[in-house]
Amino acid sequence: MSHREPIFNVPGVVVWLLAAFLVVHVLRAGLPDEQSTWLTAALAFIPARFGGSAAELPGGQLATATSLVTHLFVHGDLTHLAINSAWLLAFATPVARRTDVPRFFAFFLLAGIAGALTFLAFNGPVMTLVVGASGAISGLMGAAFRFLFGPGGASSPPDLGGGAQPAPLMGLAATLRDRRVLLAVLGWTVINSLLAWGAAGLTDAGGIAWEAHLGGFYMGLLTFGLFDRASFVQHDVGDDMAGPR
Repeated sequence: MSHREPIFNVPGVVVWLLAAFLVVHVLRAGLPDEQSTWLTAALAFIPARFGGSAAELPGGQLATATSLVTHLFVHGDLTHLAINSAWLLAFATPVARRTDVPRFFAFFLLAGIAGALTFLAFNGPVMTLVVGASGAISGLMGAAFRFLFGPGGASSPPDLGGGAQPAPLMGLAATLRDRRVLLAVLGWTVINSLLAWGAAGLTDAGGIAWEAHLGGFYMGLLTFGLFDRASFVQHDVGDDMAGPR
């Protein structure tokens, strides 16, 4: 009998994240309105907590720290959940294949925290609920830019069955010199800058935390070399050792 690989073989850590998103959403939906509202606020990242209002908000002082992580698992509605789940599946799968579970989780959370703090830096301690994993997922996108544009990267899409050898990771110096990467980074930055202005009045972008997208993305782009397995670091042409990761 021939051995048949599954068409889609998503890393377990990605499946667990998707399941966590769904469980939190179902839990909130199943609670009475008042309790659901309280739980959402306790889990959400609310910048006002950093302005002296933490004790007055659900979750109290503890939520000032925990919400940096818990907001990643809360989504506003099914559409928000579905979009972020699809986005996570696309970028987390190739990134997870390059790391072990602890490093993947550490990277995911770091990017999400960076996104939340970037939102705070741009907006100050406003009374706004920030929810969703898009900041962390943007970090996964930034990480993917480090290997999708190298040899065996974009020209050889990741094998969802898990059989392909991961593409070499570009060193940070090479990444910041690569025109394709720079154009992609510029494009992502411009898109989110347009969201900041509501696409010049053409869209209602008031509910999109574009600041978190950019914060997570740049954190992922600049730091993924610290989490990627060293054997996949690509040496710069003409160098004996890879540049900064």
